[in-house]
Amino acid sequence: MLIMMRAAVAAAAALALSLPATTTHAAEQPAVVPQVLPIGVAVSALPLAVEDRTGYQRTSFRHWTAGEQPADGCNTRQEVLLAEAIDYPVIGPGCTLSGGRWESYYDEVSVTDASRLDIDHMVPLAEAWDSGASGWTAARREAYANDQGQLSSLVAVTARSNRAKADRDPAQWLPPSPEALCRYGAEWTATKLRWGLAVDEAEQQRLWDIAAGCGDTAVEFTPAP
Repeated sequence: MLIMMRAAVAAAAALALSLPATTTHAAEQPAVVPQVLPIGVAVSALPLAVEDRTGYQRTSFRHWTAGEQPADGCNTRQEVLLAEAIDYPVIGPGCTLSGGRWESYYDEVSVTDASRLDIDHMVPLAEAWDSGASGWTAARREAYANDQGQLSSLVAVTARSNRAKADRDPAQWLPPSPEALCRYGAEWTATKLRWGLAVDEAEQQRLWDIAAGCGDTAVEFTPAP
């Protein structure tokens, strides 16, 4: 029964991802539009592959860059902090941030000191390398490491939770807050779909386990340019 259910979900995933993109009449070019899939369908759409970390170096992913608005004097990290602030901080010279408040959803901790926060790559750089980024150009890896085009790609969380996660995938680490599980599984899946990254067998199984308990959760992603 489980095999039949997964086969049906996989077929639905293939159909959903094969639908034509909306086109713009002015330029007659396909418009990249967000896709929204049930979490089980989204997990089924992830390609399966053996991971390989050969040649990985963190420096292969240049970050943090000048961000989406270079003229504002804030780098990617600082722009993410500003975007995710619950209470907006005061911006000082050199984009130093004081005051403000953030909610780290991994561990349900409220933070009022920006220096206590890390900007987590939802799919860590090493995991991205293992899953397909090793074959990318340096420019594409830089775009990935500074991705503000999808809210789930970069997330402000406590330094403690980010460093506990390190470069581990969901088969090896999940957020300590039970309330975070469905969101985390959806955002991990969305990031991999956005960038065309694969999953290994253990990771796929854990994502299936999450999806089984999060059936009402939707996965929204926009394919990366």
